[in-house]
Amino acid sequence: MTDSATLLAILGMALATYATRVSGFYLLNGLNVTGRLKAGLDALPPAILMAVIAPTILATGPAETMAAGITAIAAYLKVPLALTIIIGVVSVVVLRMVMT
Repeated sequence: MTDSATLLAILGMALATYATRVSGFYLLNGLNVTGRLKAGLDALPPAILMAVIAPTILATGPAETMAAGITAIAAYLKVPLALTIIIGVVSVVVLRMVMT
C-alpha cells in the first residue's frame, strides 16, 4: 500500500471505531440499563477481547501459549495492568529462549 492508502485505511478504521463507540451512547441514552442487560453489556468487552486474542494464542507455538496462561493467571490474581503486561512479555521471551 502507498502511504496515502495506509493513512486512509487508518483514518477509516479510527472513524469506524469512534462511530461504534458513540452510537452506543446515543442508542442507550434514554434507557435505564439494569439487571441482565447491564450484566450482558458488561460482559461484552472481555468476550470481544478473547475472541480476538484466542486464535493467536492457539495458533502460535507452545512458548506463546504458556506465556498467555501465565499472563492470564497474573490478571486473575488482580496484578496491576502494567505489571501483568511486563509479566507476559518477559514470560514469552524467557520461554522462547528456553524452548528453542
